Amino acid sequence: MSSVRDGGVASRLGVLRERNFRLFFSGYAISLFGSSMVPVALSFAVLNEGRGADAIGYVLAAETVPLVALVLLGGVIADRFSPRLTMLGADLVRFASEGTLAILLLVGHPPLWAFMALAAVLGAGEAFFNPAMTGLLPSMVSRERLQQANALRGIANSTGAVLGPSLAGVIVALGGAGWAIAIDAATYAVSAACLWRLAIPPRAPSAGSSMLSQLTVGWHEFRSRTWLWLIVAQFATFNAICFGPFMVLGAVVAHDQLGGAGAWGAILAALGVGSVLGGIATIRLHPRRPLVIAEIGVALFAAPIALLALPTATALIAVAAGVAGFGLSVFGTLWETTVQHHIPPEVLSRVSSYDWFGSIAFVPLGYLIAGPVSGLIGIRTLLLIAAGWAVASCLVVLLSRDVRRLGRNG
Repeated sequence: MSSVRDGGVASRLGVLRERNFRLFFSGYAISLFGSSMVPVALSFAVLNEGRGADAIGYVLAAETVPLVALVLLGGVIADRFSPRLTMLGADLVRFASEGTLAILLLVGHPPLWAFMALAAVLGAGEAFFNPAMTGLLPSMVSRERLQQANALRGIANSTGAVLGPSLAGVIVALGGAGWAIAIDAATYAVSAACLWRLAIPPRAPSAGSSMLSQLTVGWHEFRSRTWLWLIVAQFATFNAICFGPFMVLGAVVAHDQLGGAGAWGAILAALGVGSVLGGIATIRLHPRRPLVIAEIGVALFAAPIALLALPTATALIAVAAGVAGFGLSVFGTLWETTVQHHIPPEVLSRVSSYDWFGSIAFVPLGYLIAGPVSGLIGIRTLLLIAAGWAVASCLVVLLSRDVRRLGRNG
């Protein structure tokens, strides 16, 4: 089913010898550490102002809503003008937003509306940055090293998710939330500086049609590929039915039956470590049928959910979470590379924006329904349903001949 190319570390990381990617990756990895500190820093900043959990919810929702609402527009802007300039503008906007919030926290006590407004700007910046990034990568990386680039990006994401919150906790404890957010602002400036130095030929602006018509073209490209819309639809349900209950009810199970926050932290840390290892593995993994391997990786997420439903020992759940993180990381790298190989560059950011929209639109719904539904049918029952759907959704996708037969390059 798959083959592994020979070569040492230098050949496996040859993409880092390409100047454009090296610049991009340096700024991106640094900014990821800043971004991963934000949830912790924002939460404690709100709490330190004397507000409660409801206020934290308002602030986090204020960041999420613009991300969902504007991601399609972000894809159109990137394809219409320039993915690099779109990302550069998004970084500068996020630098200004986080910098303003840091100053407000360091010199005074900002009102709740200021937290929400600046969080909304942060989410809007992410909505423009993410689809543009998918569109930019093939322009700065040779085709044969595109999977290496996506794997390294995934490793940076996973490493940031593991280390960033811990670093934020230390900074908040030593200097306050304002300093953690100030550091995050600085990382966006570093990312913007790296993007500015990229040497990529300018793309002729596609200004011959309206943004609405360009969005329609992107939709046509998206829906014309069964493998593409089928897997995006899978993840829309996966995030609502599987990931949401895992995150919400996993914490409840850990609190009630596994000994508390330490157990849940160990499970999430294992998930992150597995993701890092999965990213490392996909640097060399080159399957002939990438989406088949990717879907097998997704199905592994059923294991930690099912073990939480029992529940069993924390160590066993953590091991399963590590394996699941490995599988999801493999999926992410193979999925991004497949999309970039098979979608024309001139519409790639728009198609990616539909992917982002479908994937994130139902994340808040998954968080919201987990508690009420588990109150009706029980935590164990809902977790078992979630585990079942993690496997069943993969089987449904693999019934598609388009998914099974799609190769690396055609």
